[in-house]
Amino acid sequence: MTDRPRDLSGIFEAERSAEIVAASFDGAPDPRLREILASLVRHAHAFVKEVGLTGEEWAEGIRFLTATGRRCDATRQEFILLSDVLGVSMLVESLNNPADGRCTESTVEGPFHLVDSPERELGDAIGEGGEPCLVTGRVTDTSGAPVAGARVDVWQADADGFYDVQRPGEVPDRNLRGLFTADGDGEFRFRTVVPRHYPIPTDGPVGALLRATGRHANRAAHIHLQVSAPGVRTLTTHLFADDSPYLDSDAVFGVKASLIRTFARVDDPGRAAEYGLPNPFRHVDFPVTVRREPGM
Repeated sequence: MTDRPRDLSGIFEAERSAEIVAASFDGAPDPRLREILASLVRHAHAFVKEVGLTGEEWAEGIRFLTATGRRCDATRQEFILLSDVLGVSMLVESLNNPADGRCTESTVEGPFHLVDSPERELGDAIGEGGEPCLVTGRVTDTSGAPVAGARVDVWQADADGFYDVQRPGEVPDRNLRGLFTADGDGEFRFRTVVPRHYPIPTDGPVGALLRATGRHANRAAHIHLQVSAPGVRTLTTHLFADDSPYLDSDAVFGVKASLIRTFARVDDPGRAAEYGLPNPFRHVDFPVTVRREPGM
């Protein structure tokens, strides 16, 4: 018998590295997984070749990613923070929620959202410790019809630039968080404090990266909102203050021009008493338009 020639095309060669490794996933039963992994390999290998990555640089990258994972816990997601400062989070968000001129634009969720925000009544205060502010809005669909009973989850940093989970034991639990149910006309309102700009956490690997590259860590002042209801696509967005610095250099690239609003000063004792606020106070109205999902 004559030995058949062996197929050695799968042996690693630097010149064909991406092709060889990508082919190893050809048997993946999930076609989308196969597509993603093959593309990841091609781009990763092209990057290594383009920059001529050294062994020590590769090892430092591994150390950085390991340290990033070690900073993740139940209240902090350092990998999301890394994705944020690299602009990947905003890119994914934008590609999956393209602006169409009809719906409120989306932006990143950020690393400090909690799934168990406290249920609050319309008009309730979600926290104190800053300049008092009234936020109002109305949830409608793209036809202009109200989305009655929409759930509006809100959260923000305090006047010192910290979220409650960053100050355990120093501030009330679930401070500056609330889950509101819009009324029959889709309207919602709550009392809070005027948001201010603040730095993202810099005591971990992501902070070290920013310092090494000369980038600042500040986010423009904002309030987070996540709006949901049966039959509509959940919207995650921000309400930005127009007088905030860093609108054009937000550390996580989260600002969209359509989401910037004026927090107007109101000097009206009657209105202040009506809403349970001291006079004067600030007010911002933020209408929200969501998309109904076909077949839902």
